[in-house]
Amino acid sequence: MGHAGYGNNMHPAHGWIVTILCVLHILAQPVFAAPQRVVSTFLCTDEYVFRLVPRDRIAALSYEATDRHPVVSTIADRAKGIRAIHPSTEAVLSLDPDLVVMYAGTNPRLHDNLKRLNIPILDVPWAHSLADVRSITAMLGEKLGAPGRAKAMLDQMDRQIAAARAGAPRPPVSGILYEPNGYAGVGDITNEVMAMSGITDVAPLDRLTRTGTLPVEAVIAAAPELLILGGEARVGSALAYTILHHPALQALKGRPTMEFTDLTPLLCPGPWSLDAAKTFGNLARKARALAEKRARP
Repeated sequence: MGHAGYGNNMHPAHGWIVTILCVLHILAQPVFAAPQRVVSTFLCTDEYVFRLVPRDRIAALSYEATDRHPVVSTIADRAKGIRAIHPSTEAVLSLDPDLVVMYAGTNPRLHDNLKRLNIPILDVPWAHSLADVRSITAMLGEKLGAPGRAKAMLDQMDRQIAAARAGAPRPPVSGILYEPNGYAGVGDITNEVMAMSGITDVAPLDRLTRTGTLPVEAVIAAAPELLILGGEARVGSALAYTILHHPALQALKGRPTMEFTDLTPLLCPGPWSLDAAKTFGNLARKARALAEKRARP
């Protein structure tokens, strides 16, 4: 009997049997179980874990997530009530985690100890671009059992990018992001967010010191239309803020648009970094309006 004859003479019940066997085979396959006791050991992984993992499955975040001296986290208020730890082998093991999320290359001693004890570790790579942010967010969504939450974060990114580009002044304004200790915000994701918001970074890279700082004189010589000071409008408790209140910069008031702003969303690269686009866009439009006003006869 040929194959065709066999198929024609097959009893209908046989088809149901095959279907049932297939279903039983699928059900017998191991099902991915989302981690139930997740520990994050670094600020930048805290930001992801808090957004992707249900609160009752977060065993602990690092102390930086809710630290207020200073505030370095975008979730400082929302993460209150979640256990915060200074990551150490003892502190992590006491939480009996089924997954420890770490930023690659951070806390190597803790990483080695956990690996030696066969504690599951998820190493998160550093993002150098918004494209990296997308791939890392999607990867973490899968690993943490939260693909839907990850997709929602990426969708929000798309909306923020579209809004930033639509509202960006044309032509873009020239700008410098000047931070505590005299660091200039050049490169990577910060520049991407500035560019989509209508700001061209004109920080002179050839004037950077060996420590990566930019002298005040170089900032003034660059003559940006917009000078964003990343820190406190008051002098602050740290010497790092002193340079932002340098008399030479204060003398520029009224010429370029110069404002202090909160850069917390940019401290750790992630979808939340796009929150800075709205601030940058507002400053860029303000600087463009001032420049046009000066250009009028």
